[in-house]
Amino acid sequence: MAQVLIIYYSRGGNTKKMAEIIAQGIKGEGVGAIVKDVKDCSVDELLKYEGIIIGSPTYYGTMASEIKSFIDESVKLHGKLEGKAGAAFSSSANIAGGNETTILDILNAMLIHGMIIQGDHQGDHYGPVAIGAPDTRATKQCQRLGVRFAKLLKRL
Repeated sequence: MAQVLIIYYSRGGNTKKMAEIIAQGIKGEGVGAIVKDVKDCSVDELLKYEGIIIGSPTYYGTMASEIKSFIDESVKLHGKLEGKAGAAFSSSANIAGGNETTILDILNAMLIHGMIIQGDHQGDHYGPVAIGAPDTRATKQCQRLGVRFAKLLKRL
């Protein structure tokens, strides 16, 4: 069975909630999902999973330093993540908080690693976003990502 690692950083708990909702969507499709706080995850673990999803709150239009440090450390795996599926999600304090730029920064790193990224023609095109705690809209987008990501892994 394919396995997905969902890594997040969450100071206030909103990004963690999003990670858990995404995991439910993945598991509902019969794919395994592990949710880990970035502080409890080593970069070498990325090699064990077919899919990697990273979530971060948005700070000054980009990812939290804890996520950035993790991604920077992943340079030692350059070329070894090729062909794995990737996705990202973010939360912020307000509507123009920079969620999309945060997600795109994470996806850029995944693309440089040679990972496979799937956009979404509906809703949150780059990945789920929440303003504060995940509301009904954000919850649906997180569930949608989980289901779509699991289906992508099955096709790969």
